[in-house]
Amino acid sequence: MTEREAGSLRHLPAVAAVLATAQATQLQERHGRLATTDAIRQVIDEARELLRASKAAAPGADELAQRAGAVLDGRQAGLRPLFNLTGTVLHTNLGRAVLAEAAIDAAVAAMRHAVALEYDLADGERGERDDHLRELLCGLTGAQDATVVNNNAAAVLLCLNTFALGREAVVSRGELIEIGGAFRMPDIMTRAGAHMVEVGTTNRTHPADYRNALHADTGIVLKVHTSNYRIQGVTAEVAAAELAAIADAAGVPLLNDLGSGSLVDLSRYGLAREPTVREAVAEGARLVTFSGDKLLGGPQAGFIVGDRELIDRINRNPLKRALRVDKLRLAAIEATLRLYRDPDRLAERLPTLRVLARHKGDIEAQAHRLLASMAGRLGEAFTVEVGDCLSQVGSGALPLDTLASAALLIRSRGSQRRLDALAAALRALPRPVIGRIADGALWLDLRCLAEADEAPLLASLAQLDVEGMATHAP
Repeated sequence: MTEREAGSLRHLPAVAAVLATAQATQLQERHGRLATTDAIRQVIDEARELLRASKAAAPGADELAQRAGAVLDGRQAGLRPLFNLTGTVLHTNLGRAVLAEAAIDAAVAAMRHAVALEYDLADGERGERDDHLRELLCGLTGAQDATVVNNNAAAVLLCLNTFALGREAVVSRGELIEIGGAFRMPDIMTRAGAHMVEVGTTNRTHPADYRNALHADTGIVLKVHTSNYRIQGVTAEVAAAELAAIADAAGVPLLNDLGSGSLVDLSRYGLAREPTVREAVAEGARLVTFSGDKLLGGPQAGFIVGDRELIDRINRNPLKRALRVDKLRLAAIEATLRLYRDPDRLAERLPTLRVLARHKGDIEAQAHRLLASMAGRLGEAFTVEVGDCLSQVGSGALPLDTLASAALLIRSRGSQRRLDALAAALRALPRPVIGRIADGALWLDLRCLAEADEAPLLASLAQLDVEGMATHAP
């Protein structure tokens, strides 16, 4: 180390000196002493390495405090709110369903207070947490009994492990689904301890294929709703009602996995029709599984409804405790399910259904309201116009059906890199804005933007550094 380098390092303020600055005092009030001290140590270490590599002067305490503030601001919570303008309503990577206000209020109340989670208020004895949902689920689906676990994958896993551990589980080859994150039904069956028996072919499965596969070592028959793809052309599948009769004749339960699941007929809201849980129960499946955070519009959960005897066996499985949900989700689920008891006002109160049922004309009018402000904020570097687009449900639901929508289309007057830089800058905002780039434009589909969020969106856009983008991405 040269004498000049040593001198520069000696002028580098100590942690205590930086902590004594007015800005560091403010940082401690916002972030706490521990986090602030950690950030100051980080920027001092970085400054020390820079001084060893150059002849720059040592930064002062105030400058180091400012750098520490930038570090702390960069450590924003990853689960902070954002604007979903992707055009995918139930976006798995963005948290799927937005909860109803009633569900939010119920979860907050459960956080603030002690609740009778597993306590029977009538007799003062220990109760069951499933009791909070059983009556609601049975009333909405027509099932004899019901239970709830962490998500639908857990629901399927628990059913398979309960009835097919060390035994065979029969499933059509055309229903061996893979969903997001490389989740595959065969892998779940293996982890559940079941021996998978494939019947039929990819595109055609017949009743005889099931009958020929059923014998004394069969533990369960599995039917999987192919919610995230469709096989078209020359096809054949065994309807759930017929398959239930085949399974019953062999003394084997049928598990009908609906995946996203719906408690209402979506066609009454102008959407494509999906099989409802009540219909699946009525068709004779002794067990039906479905999700809570997809078409149902609630928090993440997996529901199992069906015969009381089978649900009782599931609840005695030790895995049930490992897969159960906590009081916060139970409270939110209960509040969400109660909304379904008033179907006439369901679309008003359930955000998922309200967004899915939005008319294109309303979205287009919103786009025109925002157009001038967006164009003015982005300046001459970009063009902005209103365009038609197609939204999708997402999370594997209704894969072939789209929803007519409207978007703000942003194009760069310069290179594609400038458009990429804009998308990155939008993602970096304190409340990120997430769109999608396609056909040389950044599409901001407004289907999921509530009218009340228009002003907050414009406030977020006001923080964009458009000149900086133009400089770094010509």
